Amino acid sequence: MTIISIILGAIMIIVGMSCAFNPGATFLQAGFLISIFMLVYGILGIIRVFKKQSGILDAVISVLALIVGVCAIIKPGTTLAVDIMIIYMTAAWFTLRGIFEIILAFSVKNINRNWIWELILGILSLVVGIYSFAHPTVMALAIGLLIGFYFITTGIDLIVMAVAVNKIIKE
Repeated sequence: MTIISIILGAIMIIVGMSCAFNPGATFLQAGFLISIFMLVYGILGIIRVFKKQSGILDAVISVLALIVGVCAIIKPGTTLAVDIMIIYMTAAWFTLRGIFEIILAFSVKNINRNWIWELILGILSLVVGIYSFAHPTVMALAIGLLIGFYFITTGIDLIVMAVAVNKIIKE
């Protein structure tokens, strides 16, 4: 098992480097991957509905996810729409997070001495969100880079954990 973890870790590092050096292509593939996830989520949700483990709202969401997933996979241009949706959802998340962080900072101003850091992080998040709306290409590249770094760090983690477990087993 240790050897398999090391090999998988090395593969993840190589894939991560490929993603980091090609963030645009990585980002464009993310839409296809999310489409597959939506397809699987829709199928599993419908199975849950037939097993009577969920309600009508889950049924509606599952059917919609299935439809979007199938359309995105079958119709090639649709995954680009999913990619664009990812950009704007991420930008909206940063913007809303920034607003809430700023509000939180002022609400805990009397309680927490470090409220200024909360305020600074909120302002930075708000700026990133607004900038992402203004320059979506930069956000797409950033997401591609983040995916690459995720694979690299996960690969390193797999290798480190495999070596650590191997040491523990030998002791």
